[in-house]
Amino acid sequence: MAKAKAVFESEAALCAAFIARLPEGWTAYPETAGFDILLVRGADGAQIGVEAKMTLNAKVLLQAVEGVYSGRGSEYPAPDFRAALVPSGAAGAELKTLASYLGVVVIVMTSEAEREAEQKAFAEKFGVSYRRAHVNDKPWFTPELPVIGYDWRRQWADHCPAERCKVPAYVPDVIAGASGPSQLSDWKIKAIKICILLERHGFVTIADFKKIGIDRKRWLDMRWLAQSEDRGRYIAGRSALNLRVAHPVNFGQIEADFDKWKPSTAEFQAALAPLPALL
Repeated sequence: MAKAKAVFESEAALCAAFIARLPEGWTAYPETAGFDILLVRGADGAQIGVEAKMTLNAKVLLQAVEGVYSGRGSEYPAPDFRAALVPSGAAGAELKTLASYLGVVVIVMTSEAEREAEQKAFAEKFGVSYRRAHVNDKPWFTPELPVIGYDWRRQWADHCPAERCKVPAYVPDVIAGASGPSQLSDWKIKAIKICILLERHGFVTIADFKKIGIDRKRWLDMRWLAQSEDRGRYIAGRSALNLRVAHPVNFGQIEADFDKWKPSTAEFQAALAPLPALL
């Protein structure tokens, strides 16, 4: 029986299929910390940096181990484990062996088309009952992710970073593996807060920028904001930044948390009083 070829339209489709089949307890952060996917285990914070490619090659291995063998890798935040995600049938034995030497686990993902073809072939040969058992037992990807209490060291090399990657406060609403992806950086989360304050109040103040912890100079240079008639107050500029469109899910989440990060009543009342005019 010939094995059906895995079919994914793109690296983004490959990543989406993988994320959809993650076991309970793992959270996928797309396009985070320089990886296509940063996986975080909820129980203890363990991380896996995943790079995705349509075929296992030298490029994806170099991306997966970036910083590890530079001589300075221990100085920077990094994940505990590193992996290359490829479709089933796209990983040669030689490169898989090389990946193992580098401490990179090759995760092989099965496509729905391959799975359906294989299930159909087994059903025709062994009957429908076997097909049902086959559906329930076969994993969507191999190997399995490391589990607490299980001896995973034979497959998963622990790189023991001095510090783990910083995880954003919100799971990025971006597409993992997309070409030229947008990232939900710490700066962008702060920028969204400024946008929300601008929407709610019609202006933002110097105090708002200090409260959020973001520099206002870039906003003025890029004409995202403009000086209002009142000193110290800024209104939307002619090239206003629209992060609600760029990050609709994250924008809504940060907006829902408004009471957690908004300026206090005293701070807002103080901001209502414009700075005295210059003589």
